[in-house]
Amino acid sequence: MAEKILIVDDDVDTLRLVGLMLQRQGYEISAASNGSQGLAKALEERPDLILLDVMMPDMDGYEVTRRLRKNPATMSIPILMFTAKTQLDDKVIGFEVGADDYLTKPTHPTELQAHVKALLARAVKGPSKVVTTSDGKHGYLIGVLSVRGGLGVSSLASNLAAGLFTRTQSDVILAELTPGQGTLGMDLGSPNPKGLTELLQGSMVEITREKVEASLVSHTSGMKLFLASENPRDVTLTSQVQNYETIIGRLASLARFIVMDLGTGLPSFVQKILPMCNECIIVVEGVPGTIQNTKLLIENMESLQIDPNSISVILNNRQRSESQMAWTQVQEKLGHSISATLTPAPELFLQATRIQTPAVMSQPTNMTSQQFLKITDTILEREKAR
Repeated sequence: MAEKILIVDDDVDTLRLVGLMLQRQGYEISAASNGSQGLAKALEERPDLILLDVMMPDMDGYEVTRRLRKNPATMSIPILMFTAKTQLDDKVIGFEVGADDYLTKPTHPTELQAHVKALLARAVKGPSKVVTTSDGKHGYLIGVLSVRGGLGVSSLASNLAAGLFTRTQSDVILAELTPGQGTLGMDLGSPNPKGLTELLQGSMVEITREKVEASLVSHTSGMKLFLASENPRDVTLTSQVQNYETIIGRLASLARFIVMDLGTGLPSFVQKILPMCNECIIVVEGVPGTIQNTKLLIENMESLQIDPNSISVILNNRQRSESQMAWTQVQEKLGHSISATLTPAPELFLQATRIQTPAVMSQPTNMTSQQFLKITDTILEREKAR
């Protein structure tokens, strides 16, 4: 696959000529005509090298470099400053803000090609899935979803997050990613959340680690909450797929575990997030129609190049009924193993809602709470083995 070079320059002739020259050398070329656009493309495309002009009207190359180096997602991308500024002080500033190399215009094509080739050869590729934290590790991402609403996705996500915190006393983020359909804020005593909505409404470039961290809400349990709004109009924000990808990267740098309530089905933002997850957990109930639709959901997820071994299915028997199939029957019809079964416990969840805390913390010895904790222990084993 051809290496990608992003050229950021407000001079159209430079974009065209340099781009054509490098394209002839076999590189894939992307272009941006100002600093802001360059930052956005760097985040979106993660190029192998950035060729950056210094003198641009909206944001000069120095400031672009500073921002790229502060962002964990782009901090390791090689930057070659390519500019008409020839003073020694200008070059020193370029290196001080984080440039890897510096060339002055005009330059011979052979010289430019040599510098590009040398930078690409020295570059160390970083992980493509998620942004790393300062200690070189990223949080363990767990996505929870179902084929339709009302199957217990939010309950499972919140109790898994609470179980992980209880077991490890580590940083755990419970992230609800369904704008306009939020329920966790009310259930856990943090109504009217705005963090996700504001980040989805803004520019992708503005979604910094600090801004995402400021959007987290501390819960009395010790977890951090990243919550979706309850305003039905906000559901249109699910179209902001690139913002979602950046948000998940930021969340992954802020905690050891990030448990995500992804809602129902496979909208575009979920299709983008699922391949980033270390584990994908699907909630199903023992009803023929739901089982068949869930089977299609799993097939669709596998078509997104998601490792089938990373997909777990939890059978949630929400109510006592003879119409519910046994887990062996569900497993046979689904064509996928059932990792765990949850027994009905309406009184447990009612009590948990009243005191605005997850069930595993309100009644940890309850049988259903113990089932949540067993799922948690399995996740911990896989997290340690990765």
